[in-house]
Order: sequence, then C-alpha cells, then structure tokens
Amino acid sequence: MTVEATIEMNTQPVTPEDQVRAELYSLIGNLLLAVPSQTTLDQLSQLQGEDGDVGSVVNALAQVAKSMNPAAVEREFNILFIGMGRGEVLPYASYYLTGFLHEKPLADLRNSMRKHGIQRKDGIPEPEDHLGSLCEMMAGMITGGFGQVMPLQAQKEFFNAHLAPWAAHCFSDLEKAESAVLYAPVGSLGRLLMEIEQESFRIE
Repeated sequence: MTVEATIEMNTQPVTPEDQVRAELYSLIGNLLLAVPSQTTLDQLSQLQGEDGDVGSVVNALAQVAKSMNPAAVEREFNILFIGMGRGEVLPYASYYLTGFLHEKPLADLRNSMRKHGIQRKDGIPEPEDHLGSLCEMMAGMITGGFGQVMPLQAQKEFFNAHLAPWAAHCFSDLEKAESAVLYAPVGSLGRLLMEIEQESFRIE
C-alpha cells in the first residue's frame, strides 16, 4: 500500500456489498501501482465473475491473465505507465484535470488526506493523486483501514472531489491504449466501477 493510517485502528463490520466494493478498488489499485507478479497473475486467472457487465470483464481479465507471463506484463506496464520519458497513460488527477503534474488537485487531495488521517508512506515515489493510490484510499475508507469505516457521506465527498471528475476518463484511455493487453480489461473494470459508484452515490 502507498498510504497508511495516522490514527488508531478501530475497525467496524463491513457489509458484503461494501466488501466487494473495497476488493475491486484494492485489486485495481494494486494492478496500477506495481507490475503484477506470477503469483498475482495466478490469482487473477482464478477469478470468476458473476452475471452482468462487471462479471464479464472479470472473466475477461482472468482469461487474459492465463495467457500472460511476468516478463510480458512488465513490458506492458512499462510502456503504458513509464515509457521513454512518459507512458501512454499518465494516471494522475493533476494531469487529467490541469494538463500538468503536481498541481492544485494534488494539493486538494493532500488536504483531504490530512482530514481523514491518511498519510503517504515513506519511500513511495508516486504523487498521491496517482489513480492506483486513490483506489487504495477508497478501499481503506470503506473497510476502516484508516482508523474507522468512513460514513457513506464521507466516501461520497471524497469520491466526488478526487475521482469523479477524471477517473472514468483515465480508465477509458487505459481500456483503449494501444499497448494494453492485460490492462485493457483492467481499464474496463475501473471504468465500470466508477460508473457504478457515481450512480450509487447519486441515488444516496
């Protein structure tokens, strides 16, 4: 994880629905932040989706994972996110919202992190507004990873402030990226999660 709690843990029961939300956020966050190992690929290949769009994408991700090896995934990851100078996709809120890195969206996020007791871990090179880090933060807010299960209203405010304005666009770009193989269904899964979350928060 790229972030950690700054307050004493006080976890509360999490509903099955929220556990699924958190697991999706955590899965996507992990895949965006680090090259998947063979163990991760093996775990992905065992996933079984239920009916519906999300289930179909989960099954597609599992099928692709079966055909990949760590060396191929590392090449894909580097081309997509690192590249020679820059990757095909720059998954940062500041970049998507302003065209530059380390801009106001990052400062706004840091203020929100302080408010919720979320602290960046030492030794992490990525700015906190990386999409993978934001997914980790949402997972932690849902499950109580930052001291307590955050009320739905707090989750909604965080999502609307830091993910809703740009994350679906970034996931869509990843979904369509020229070099995306494993990461095409990852992009699809992320886009669907953003759409579901946005609609659920709107109804709430």
